[in-house]
Amino acid sequence: MALTHSHAYRLARVATVAGMAFATVPAFSQATPAPIQAVPQAHGTTISLADLAERVMPAVVNIAAVTTSETRGRNLPQLPQLGPDTPFGDLFEEFFNRRGRGGDQGQNQPPQTPQQRRSQSAGSGFVIDPSGLVVTNNHVIGDANEITVVFSDGLRLKAEVVGKDAKVDLAVLRVKHDKPLPFVKFGDSDKARIGDPVMAIGNPFGLGGSVSSGIVSARNRDINQGPYDTYIQTDAAINKGNSGGPLFNMAGEVIGINTAILSPTGGSVGIGFAVPSSLATNIVDQLKEFGETRRGWLGVRIQNVDEATAEALGLGTARGALIAGIDEKGPAKPAGLEIGDVIVKFDGKDVKDSRELPRIVAATPVGKDVPIQVMRKGKELAKTVKLARLEDGEKVQQASANKPTGEAAKPATASALGLEFSAQNEELRKRYSIKDGLKGVVITKVDSNSNAADKRILVGELVVEVGQEAVNSPEEVTKRLDALKKEGKKSALLLVSNGQGEVRFVAVTMS
Repeated sequence: MALTHSHAYRLARVATVAGMAFATVPAFSQATPAPIQAVPQAHGTTISLADLAERVMPAVVNIAAVTTSETRGRNLPQLPQLGPDTPFGDLFEEFFNRRGRGGDQGQNQPPQTPQQRRSQSAGSGFVIDPSGLVVTNNHVIGDANEITVVFSDGLRLKAEVVGKDAKVDLAVLRVKHDKPLPFVKFGDSDKARIGDPVMAIGNPFGLGGSVSSGIVSARNRDINQGPYDTYIQTDAAINKGNSGGPLFNMAGEVIGINTAILSPTGGSVGIGFAVPSSLATNIVDQLKEFGETRRGWLGVRIQNVDEATAEALGLGTARGALIAGIDEKGPAKPAGLEIGDVIVKFDGKDVKDSRELPRIVAATPVGKDVPIQVMRKGKELAKTVKLARLEDGEKVQQASANKPTGEAAKPATASALGLEFSAQNEELRKRYSIKDGLKGVVITKVDSNSNAADKRILVGELVVEVGQEAVNSPEEVTKRLDALKKEGKKSALLLVSNGQGEVRFVAVTMS
């Protein structure tokens, strides 16, 4: 199945008890603008979304984005998208090459001249302020030179980009009109429950003004699209062109921005994803105020804590985010955080797993002194860190490689955990491309039937720590493992480094 952007808004379906009384909200007034809200009406045993759709639809817009780029060459037809097994595929490619796609351009062909190439995309969006602020997906507008916002009554307004964020795929646009525009407001997506009815409105396949309904199918979905994945999943029909459109609750509040679909065909199969309002509102506010995002940055590299790692660290249950690396120029180092610490609470919020921490940190104001609870060697410690800005941290140059120590490596070897270890020497560093200055013991063999192999430990990597204590010789490795066994540990927590110095923690079962 393919995961694709939907280019539109999505809404979900309602399931309510018949006979329940619903209140309506007065119609929108341009003189005294107010956010559009509505609730579904009960008609006998059937719930109608007509009133809800009618009231919020004026604030939902279609977005046409035109990108103009300069190309060289004649106006040539596009090369067909042919699969690798398509008959005569090579002949088609040769034909197009001869017509100017890298082939004999010098023979009987006019010189190439610059040409303007226009491409157009369509998506959805919604107005969040009567002055003309519009929210959509970043991928809907891309690097467009010209953006037009089209309202349900046919009104067309040129838009300018206020700000955009590629990490969460959001953008804020501004349009100008001589009258207040109809708008909707954000709701609290954290209050949405699995099974709650929702409704989506958008511009699927360029049709415009299409309403679909469904329920919240799941929450906090990670679809591997970015570091802050926590999508709402819905079965409301969402298709290409729906991207950027709103997902409404039954109060007419936006609880999600439709962004992607999972589909083997490119069309809706009932699995769509929306950015939750709890994540979007902070980003939208920053884009409105600064024209860019200003996320908090801790300056650590983290990994998840599984049961074996939790046992090795004495955590009891798997929780928190394990620090596997610390940026030399980040705020974590002066705060006293160390590799091997497990962050279990950040700014008063419990950190359940490593996925949660980046979202919490990013949403925390830059420059704030944040209290942190960490577990270190079985003890809970309190630290305070002054958050830096992620966008600045991403520009920080990596620390230069350490200089060689010049120490002669000992040829000692040892075996344990299904691994064979050797002290570093010039031959091993050259064979496994180990950067000068890295410390640790070289892994020279991995038993394919061992737990270490299951954990993807590789030949040529280094064991830097065993049980959170540094090791620099095979003898130190075996000595430390013996000590862990005497302590009753079932797993040994290894800090493993590749040849370039990138480290990770691996809990390996001790037999």
